[in-house]
Amino acid sequence: PVAPGEGEGFSSLRAFAHSSSLHGISHVFAYGAVSLRRVLWGAFFLGSLGLLLLVCAERVAYFLTYPHVTKLDEVAAHNLTFPAITICNLNEFRFSKITRNDMYHVGELLALLNDRYEISNPQLAEPHVLAALRDKANFKNFKAKPFSMAEFYNRTGHDLSDMLLQCSFRGVNCTAHNFTVVSAGHGAWVEVTAHGCGCPARVGHWRCWGCHSAHG
Repeated sequence: PVAPGEGEGFSSLRAFAHSSSLHGISHVFAYGAVSLRRVLWGAFFLGSLGLLLLVCAERVAYFLTYPHVTKLDEVAAHNLTFPAITICNLNEFRFSKITRNDMYHVGELLALLNDRYEISNPQLAEPHVLAALRDKANFKNFKAKPFSMAEFYNRTGHDLSDMLLQCSFRGVNCTAHNFTVVSAGHGAWVEVTAHGCGCPARVGHWRCWGCHSAHG
């Protein structure tokens, strides 16, 4: 039933307030005349709602600042452990070290020769390289010798002593002798650990050297 002076809209709002689980709203829209109790409940309800909206707005604004916390712990060390170092050369072979026998066995594999033992794309090679290719690919009266891929990798791979210009750690010089070959390629991906460093390095068709202490 609709109380005198109340519209259907207010009556529906009162019915909703009494069926809602929202705390306090049923006391605001209680049945009967307006009383001090209803006014106080209304003030508390509006104050709580306003405080909720204020806190939500403040939290959203704080989130949009993208806050972050950086925590640093400084540890003083008198002596540093020799770091893990792996140096890799993506050039698998030195062309100057490839022999005629190498060319005969792996020339096609290296895309230097085609399946007819002819130079692939000679127009792309520089004149001095093309001349060397023609000499190495001249198989007239040539008798092939036994071939080892492992020996080929080790013999034609780059030498670290030709690439390491300067190296020192804690005032002590280090040379190519402080590095050990940890991969010679062989076409497979392998997991290796630099000798004396304990640092895994993933290597493949490259020639890599792992460090070990300059003090032995």
